[in-house]
Amino acid sequence: MKVLKNEKHQGYSPVLSQISDNQIHGDYKESFFIGIEGSNDTPFCRANIWPNPDVLSGWQATMEKYHQEALRVCKAIARVLALALNVDGDYFDTPEMLGNPLTFMRLLHYEGMSDPSKGIYGCGPHSDFGMMTLLGTDSVMGLQICKDRDVKPRKWEYILSIKGAYIVNIGDLLERWSNGIFK
Repeated sequence: MKVLKNEKHQGYSPVLSQISDNQIHGDYKESFFIGIEGSNDTPFCRANIWPNPDVLSGWQATMEKYHQEALRVCKAIARVLALALNVDGDYFDTPEMLGNPLTFMRLLHYEGMSDPSKGIYGCGPHSDFGMMTLLGTDSVMGLQICKDRDVKPRKWEYILSIKGAYIVNIGDLLERWSNGIFK
């Protein structure tokens, strides 16, 4: 397939090609990863791999627009989070934070197979490494969170999925930036 991911992970990843934790199997999901466009010699940027426009007419432009809109939503949420931390609302707008961010978008499709007792997950246990993650929902339950990863055994809870709503995951970076206030 001509859109298989490159070494910067942009492009298509088939089912079982990603491993999120020490699983027996890979994740039962497929994804399409879109990153920041840039030259091949920059460390985090690379030309994205797009499907042939003759096959998916207008898809690239739609995805680029959606990516920019998602970033706009993240910046609005970041302003609220800054105020909750008792700092200026534009605190996260600095170039080293969200002023010139490394944003990535992954379109995910889950196969619906999950049996944690056998090491089979839609996506294995993990934390998101960035500041935040927006998850579009389709009213299908499946996402779980572990509110306290230091307590053993870990307790996993399902997150309510509301059609048309976003779930906002706090990433490792924001947890660190907030000194653990946000987790």
